Amino acid sequence: MFRFTSLTSRIVFLHIVAVAIAAVFMPILLLWLLNSEIDQLHREAMRDQADVLGEKLTVGRDGKVALGLPESLKDLYSEAYGRYRYDIYDADGRILFSSHSGSPSKQTSSDMIAGASVMRTIGGETVRIHVAEDLSHRDVITDDIVANFFRRVGWITIPILLLLLAIDILIFRRAVAPLVRASDEAKNIGPARTGIRLPTERIPSEILPLVTAVNQAFDRLEDGFRVQRQFTADAAHQLRTPLAILRTRIETLKAGEGTQELHADIESMSRIVSQLLEIAELDTLVLDPGETADLRAVCAEVVGSIAPYALARQKDIALRGTEEPVPVKGNAEMLQRAIFNLAENAIKYTADETSVDVEVRDDGSVRVRDCGPGIPPGEQNLIFQRFWRGDRRRTDGAGLGLSIVQGVIDDHAATVKVENLPEGGAQFTLSFRLARHEPAAAS
Repeated sequence: MFRFTSLTSRIVFLHIVAVAIAAVFMPILLLWLLNSEIDQLHREAMRDQADVLGEKLTVGRDGKVALGLPESLKDLYSEAYGRYRYDIYDADGRILFSSHSGSPSKQTSSDMIAGASVMRTIGGETVRIHVAEDLSHRDVITDDIVANFFRRVGWITIPILLLLLAIDILIFRRAVAPLVRASDEAKNIGPARTGIRLPTERIPSEILPLVTAVNQAFDRLEDGFRVQRQFTADAAHQLRTPLAILRTRIETLKAGEGTQELHADIESMSRIVSQLLEIAELDTLVLDPGETADLRAVCAEVVGSIAPYALARQKDIALRGTEEPVPVKGNAEMLQRAIFNLAENAIKYTADETSVDVEVRDDGSVRVRDCGPGIPPGEQNLIFQRFWRGDRRRTDGAGLGLSIVQGVIDDHAATVKVENLPEGGAQFTLSFRLARHEPAAAS
């Protein structure tokens, strides 16, 4: 049995089956109606002829019924013509007059004989007039209409039904157009764009309850996301104050054993809190479609701000690539956070006395390369998950930096590619949409 996953395909298939059945049975039904109409007309014609014969019956002087036919009627019912015949019976069923010789009962029992009977009262005596036609000598025009009906008339129904099928398909596609638009709109809904709802204009009444229920489900999901984001932001803000107080109290202590480690722990916790705030802000970010940023300027600012951090760890960071502006679609601050997190992550894992390169290309991409151990292929799809760390023993991070990068990439409809370099180290490539030909970029 056929299985269709598409509603349109299912309806079209069932409609084709219905058209095929109609194409077979409609000509048969029309032929039956045509034959019925011809038979009805034939019976009426025979009754009319019987009425004419009844008018020719009279009562003679001897009291017997007589039949006086003009020559035209005698020729019509002659055996030489052989098309029409009549038999007139009395009340007892005895034949009074007949247009043919031989046994009337035998001849009228033939399947090729069809006619009609009428009753008349002539001089107080009831007679039955039966007029019949030999169907083997039927009218040629009538025979042609019936015999050629399928070939000349019946097959006209097939192209008509196919035309109706094509019209139905067009009507159905027009009817489901609002559903297609709703589906396209649903593709834009995501964690960063929870405020979008499916349109209800022109939605068929049978589908409207489903669309309404889906929108209500989106309302509940948006409320849940909002509560979660608010909790993350509130928690991060609340943690900042005790961390600042703790840092101040440690600084008032005399330098001693463990003080440096406490400072490092505080800095790590402060970094985690800052990343949580960045994640909460990313979750509520709604980008302006016309907003642009200079990728070259963003990378230059990142390199300048993170250079002291690299030097403190005995590593270098360099800006390479094009010297020309590279306008891309996006928010400059969000792009800066993504590239900063990539650069910071590269500095952590690159070898001492080596350099981290940030290369800007005029195709709207930026590459961040390090000289570290690289990333195992099995972990390249996991590193962008929140709180995921390859080495759980490390305490200098919570696994949030690359998840921030992924959030910025998703919000900007960009791509990120991770690969290990042949000479060692890892390379992250962020590709953004160029805005060079956009009016906003030109201005």
